[in-house]
Amino acid sequence: MPLDNATIQALAEHLENAEHTARDVTKITDDHPSMDWDDAYRIQEALQARKEARGQKTVGLKCGLTSRAKMKQMGVDLPCFGFVSDYMASADGAEIKIAELIHPKVEAEICIVTKTDLRGPGCHIAQVLAAIDFVVPGVEVIDSRYRDFKFDLKSVLADNTSASRFVIGGRSRQADELDLRTLGVVLEKNGEIVAMAAGAAVMGHPAAAVVALVNHLASRGRDLPAGSMVMTGGVTEAIAVKAGDSIAARFQDLGTVSLRFG
Repeated sequence: MPLDNATIQALAEHLENAEHTARDVTKITDDHPSMDWDDAYRIQEALQARKEARGQKTVGLKCGLTSRAKMKQMGVDLPCFGFVSDYMASADGAEIKIAELIHPKVEAEICIVTKTDLRGPGCHIAQVLAAIDFVVPGVEVIDSRYRDFKFDLKSVLADNTSASRFVIGGRSRQADELDLRTLGVVLEKNGEIVAMAAGAAVMGHPAAAVVALVNHLASRGRDLPAGSMVMTGGVTEAIAVKAGDSIAARFQDLGTVSLRFG
């Protein structure tokens, strides 16, 4: 049975309070085992509305659990989708405050910005490639609000796919200058290589993640407008970080994105 609106709003407040106080909570399906996929996205949408009501701007959309490495790591078999807000953005080389987070992890991401609208259902890779304005490299800091990073897919959807912080850096390139499928990425922590992958780790091609996003948005009665930034999902598995750690993600043909934790 679908959750009523009062419960949806209460759960959005509950998850946002966990984020703001940097205190973990148990996954919400423990208390609401009957919640369905629509409920999960309704909670996420209520969470987004709460942020926008206080003046925080939505600046991009994100695809989560798009790589087989992440799916295996999290014990799920479907991608998910969320959003990022302006307060989550940090400059290349910035220090991220650990005290504001619960149990952060980092992952390298290939990000695209669109120049034309994309609409589903039935969106396909050729349409996405034609709609890309430019490609930029990024690092996402994910920070699930759930205790011990343990959740099911419905719970993580409601929690905005663990969105927390992100850094865009390196340099932008046109899509036709790159082979996004074979584009190599090396993730370093404190100068040591901790993960390596190529763009194909994201659903076979990063554009496939955008296809999935556009078709998902269509199911929610929405389009992906021109000028949208999309984080296509972690190319590598997520790497845990703590205070004092430095991260560098080196992207073939796109340069390096760095950040540190204090």
